Amino acid sequence: MTVWPASLGAKPAARPAMVLGMGGVLCALAALSLAPLPAPLPAAEAPPQALPADLARELQDFTVSPEALLETTPASAEERNAEIPLVTTSTGLPQPFKAIRPGTASHQTALHCLTEAIYYEAANESVAGKRAVAQTILNRVAHFAYPSSVCGVVYQGWRDPVCQFSYTCDGSLARRPLPRLWDESRKVALAALNGHVETSVGTATHYHADYVLPYWAFRLDKVHVVGRHIFYRFKGRAGHAASLHARWAGSEYYPSAADRQLAAAEDLSAQTELAAVYPTHLQRAPTERRADNDVGGRMDPATGWKLTIPDPVDASKGLQAKLQEQRLAAAASGQADKTVQNLP
Repeated sequence: MTVWPASLGAKPAARPAMVLGMGGVLCALAALSLAPLPAPLPAAEAPPQALPADLARELQDFTVSPEALLETTPASAEERNAEIPLVTTSTGLPQPFKAIRPGTASHQTALHCLTEAIYYEAANESVAGKRAVAQTILNRVAHFAYPSSVCGVVYQGWRDPVCQFSYTCDGSLARRPLPRLWDESRKVALAALNGHVETSVGTATHYHADYVLPYWAFRLDKVHVVGRHIFYRFKGRAGHAASLHARWAGSEYYPSAADRQLAAAEDLSAQTELAAVYPTHLQRAPTERRADNDVGGRMDPATGWKLTIPDPVDASKGLQAKLQEQRLAAAASGQADKTVQNLP
């Protein structure tokens, strides 16, 4: 559920064929059994706005790092997260998001991306928790440091080593959504796209679950806690509402099934290379649901071990024979005791 900070610089332009990605999703969207959505190619975007030099220096350290977590032990992370004080000063509120006209293909695509993000990031959170996640995503859409579309923000880095929204690259999309929670997430997403502003998080652009502690938590302003999520905004000018002025890209693009299959194929290739370092008998078959390095308890047939499963009928016969043998032995023992007792 962690939202990682993106590499900052000029606000990236929309890509014509590939959306900003998030590390290799291991399954196709078809697994979700949702109605297919139109994925229009993005129109040409205006030239990216240059990042002011002082803000570039202020934000230059916020780059993606695979070793971003300081703590992953729940108890330790929760304690250290609680030590970070809340900042109560206001930096203004974001403007209502009404850039996408309802009823258009772009609105439908953006609604799906935002619903998906709310569901997989906060399905078990309260409505307030879901609204906080939705607002954080839309704040990124409006912030000069991030892509200028809803799907672009949600899927930023999904084909990179570290994705911005963890559900896009950790296999969560393989889980079929629960209808009630999906509908609730969709209502929150629709309200957000129609202008609802969740004031509790203000200009937040980051959040993470309280059972992890990312390195950047100490370098941002902690502004809100709801449920299991902690929300942050940039310090200084980059965290002010005035920084949320970037224009929407003009269209939305959702990664197609072909994009996802390609990413899955690339992941499978990487897994194959990893598995190749193990002996043949320890390599994972495609149908096995285990990690490549989970080899505990596996037998090595090269040493002569052979797995045999007895036939239930034969096993039953053997058991009955053993029980009869024990009964005869007990009877014989009892007869011997009586004989001893009857001796003069």
